[in-house]
Amino acid sequence: MKNRLYIGGYLIVAIFVSLYVKPYAVWICVLAALPLFIQLLRKERDVQHLSKSALQHHSYQYVLDSLFEHNPNAIGIFDQEGKFIRINAAAETILGYSASELLEKRFSHFVTQEQYELTISQLQLATDGEPLTFETSVSHKSGYRVDLHATAVPVQLSTDAMGFILICQDITERKRSDEQVRYMAYYDDMTGLPNRRMFRDHLNERLSLARSAGQQIAVFYLDIDRFKLVNDSFGYDYGNMMLLQLAERFTRCITENDYLARTEGDEFAFFYTNVADSNDVIAVIAEINRVLEKPFVLEQYELHVTASIGVAISTADEEDADTLMKYADIALARAKEKGRNDFQIFNADMKSVSINRLKLENELRRAIALEEFVLFYQPQVDIETGRIVGVEALIRWNHPEKGLISPNYFISFAEESGLIVPIGEWVLRAACKQNKAWQNQGFSPMPISVNLSMRQFFQHNLKGKISHVLEQTGLDPQYLELEITESMTMDVDHAIQSLLELKELGVNVSIDDFGTGYSSLYYLKKFPIDKLKIDRSFVRDIMVDPNDAAIVTTIIAMTRHLNLKVIAEGVETEEQLHFLHQNRCNEVQGYWFSPPVNAVQLENMLSHGVHAAASG
Repeated sequence: MKNRLYIGGYLIVAIFVSLYVKPYAVWICVLAALPLFIQLLRKERDVQHLSKSALQHHSYQYVLDSLFEHNPNAIGIFDQEGKFIRINAAAETILGYSASELLEKRFSHFVTQEQYELTISQLQLATDGEPLTFETSVSHKSGYRVDLHATAVPVQLSTDAMGFILICQDITERKRSDEQVRYMAYYDDMTGLPNRRMFRDHLNERLSLARSAGQQIAVFYLDIDRFKLVNDSFGYDYGNMMLLQLAERFTRCITENDYLARTEGDEFAFFYTNVADSNDVIAVIAEINRVLEKPFVLEQYELHVTASIGVAISTADEEDADTLMKYADIALARAKEKGRNDFQIFNADMKSVSINRLKLENELRRAIALEEFVLFYQPQVDIETGRIVGVEALIRWNHPEKGLISPNYFISFAEESGLIVPIGEWVLRAACKQNKAWQNQGFSPMPISVNLSMRQFFQHNLKGKISHVLEQTGLDPQYLELEITESMTMDVDHAIQSLLELKELGVNVSIDDFGTGYSSLYYLKKFPIDKLKIDRSFVRDIMVDPNDAAIVTTIIAMTRHLNLKVIAEGVETEEQLHFLHQNRCNEVQGYWFSPPVNAVQLENMLSHGVHAAASG
C-alpha cells in the first residue's frame, strides 16, 4: 500500500513540473519515468523471490508429510494433555483404530495397566521439554498387547502451547523372543518348573532375607528311586508322563514362601522357610511321601514310586546357595546308599563320605584298568544226585591294600556310576575263559552262570558283544547261562526281543531273584527262558513262615507246568533242602553245600564231589 502511494505522488509531481517547464517536458517525463522503472524492476524481483520461497516451503512441507505418513514407525502428535492431534498409518495399524477414532483421545487410554504409571511420568517430562526414550506397551483394539520402544520429543505447537511427538517401534516379537530365551535359561521346558539356575538365584535372595530376619532355610534334594527302570522298561514317553505328574503333585507340598524346581532328570529341589530342626524336616517329608502314596497311572499301567531325599539346613554361617545345594546333594547320595526310600540330613561327617565315594570311583577305575578283580564260584547241585551240574560266577575285588572285597561294597556304586558295564564285560569274559579251561582240563562240561546288569541288558548290540566273547574264549554257547532280574523284563517287548536274540546264540537264560520283582505270569510264559531262580529271601524262612513256604511251593509247581527248570538259592540247612526235595525242586545252591570258592577249590569239588549229601 505504501509503495502505491509513493508511486502516485511521484507521478503528480512529475506532471506539474512538465506543465510549467514546457520546453523540457519530454526530458522531464523520461527522467521521471527512469526511477519508476527501476523501482518496478526491484518489485518484480521481490515478487519472484517471494513466489520461489513459497514454492520451496510448500515442497518441504510435502516431504515432511510424506515422511510422517509413510514412516514404518508409528508417529503421533499430541497436545499438552496427551490427546491425539495427528497420527500416521503405522500408528493406526499398531493400535487397530482409525485416525478418526483416535483424535481427541488421550494416549494413556491405550497404555496397559502395568506400564501406566511409568508411561504417564515419561510423557509429562517430554511435555515439559525433555526428550527421552523408554519402553511401554499398549492394548490393540482386538485386545492383545503390543510392546513399544518409544521416543518422546517436545514440540512447540503455538506461542503459548507445548505438546510432544511420540515415535514408536513395535518390539513385540523381540520381546517375545527375549522372554523365550529367558524362559529356556531359567525354566524346565518339560514341566514348566524353575530350573537349577533360577532355584539357585532365588535361594540366594531368600538366604539374605532369612539371615536378616534370623530365620533358617532348608534345602531338599529329591530323587525318584529306580526311575531309570521306568524309562528302560516303558520308554521315555512314559517317563516324561510320570515327571509331569510328579511336578504337579509336588506343587501341592509348597506354600507361597517356599520354592520348587526340577534340577535335572528325575531330581527335584525344594527350599522351605522357617525349617529349624529335624522335626520340621520330618513333617515336610511326610507331606511329600503322602503325595507319592497314590499310584501313578501311565495309560494301562499303575506304578508306585518312592523317593530318596537329602536335606541341608542353613546355619548362622555365611552359606550361599551353592554350598547348601552341595550339602543337600551329599545328603541325597547318603540316603541312596542307605537303601533308598529314605532321607538324610546333612552333617559334617558326610563330607568325608562324599570324599570316600570319589576315592572309590578312582580306585574302581584303576581296578578295571589293572584287572584287580577275581572270580569265585558257587556250585549248583542236582537235588536228586548231589552232583555239581553248574556254577555261578561271583566277582570279588582283590584290592592291593584291603585284600578281597565283597561285591556288596562296590557293585551298587558301580551301577550308579556306569562302571558296571566294563566290570560286567570283564566278568563275562573271565567266566567263559575259565569254563573253557576246565573243559580243556577234562572236567565234564557244565554251564557257568553270569549275572547281567540292567545297563548291560539294555546295551545296543548285546547279542554281538556276547557272541564276540564266546568266539574269543572258544566256549560253546550252551555252556553259558545268563542271569537277568525280574525288573529287567518290565519292558516286555524289549525283553522278548533281547531274549530271543540271546537264544539265537544258543546260550541259556534264567531269571534271578524270582518273586521279588514285577513279572506278570501272563508274560512269563512268553519269555524264551530256561530256568527260574527262587530268591533266597523266600528260601530262608520256608521252615518258619507258611507264606514263604506257599510261595516257594507255587513257584516250583508253576515252573513244571511251564517246562522250566527251577533252582533255589540260599539253601543253608538240611531242613530247607528236605522241603525243596519233597516239592521236587530241580537244583539247589547255597552254603549248605559250599560258599563261593576260588577256581582251585572248585576243581577239587569237581574231582571229589561236594561234602554234603544232596538228597534227603
